[in-house]
Amino acid sequence: MNFTSRLRRISAVRLLSCVVLSSVVLSLAGCSLVPAPASDPTRYYVLTGTPSEVERPAKTGELVLGLKRIEIAPYLNGKDMVVREGGNEIAYQSFARWAEPLTTSIGRTVAGRLARADKVSRVYAQPFSFEVERDYDVSIRVFRCEGERQDGKSFASFSALVEVTEAKPAGAIILRKVFTAPETEWDGKNFSALASALSESVAALTAEVVAALPAK
Repeated sequence: MNFTSRLRRISAVRLLSCVVLSSVVLSLAGCSLVPAPASDPTRYYVLTGTPSEVERPAKTGELVLGLKRIEIAPYLNGKDMVVREGGNEIAYQSFARWAEPLTTSIGRTVAGRLARADKVSRVYAQPFSFEVERDYDVSIRVFRCEGERQDGKSFASFSALVEVTEAKPAGAIILRKVFTAPETEWDGKNFSALASALSESVAALTAEVVAALPAK
């Protein structure tokens, strides 16, 4: 092998080494530039329920109630929690969400609290069986169930139309009113605290229903 051939071979080897080294460096640099996957910041919340059936104290209530399907304002019928800004603006919270539809959560909470009332023997949810005789039916239409920021204050806001009627055709109306829960102060950031405050509002609504029920 003459000197020229040897020189060409050495140059080719060096060039190949440089290409390989450059590829490795670029590969490592590329790996370091790809960001690590971020954790999902979304949090999910539920309304506070009632103690389990095992903890229910013995009672002698005789009233049988029917709880109709909960109705809710359309703007609340989503997974994102709602914050009302300045009275008219609705801000959906993408990272603070209900774990289930509000109609389901409110219905379960109300049914559980009604069932624990001393006056009540049993609560049935709609659809009702033809074989079950009920004393009264409860219907609830929710207007507000949200956080609100207004005039520098933040608070939980809940209101609903509640109606209790005799469970028979043209039954008498026992209770019909728009219930507005007292404003509960909220820091505007802690959505777990907001869910807890709204749970207390639902509990207060249920207490008014129980208070209106006649003794059997």
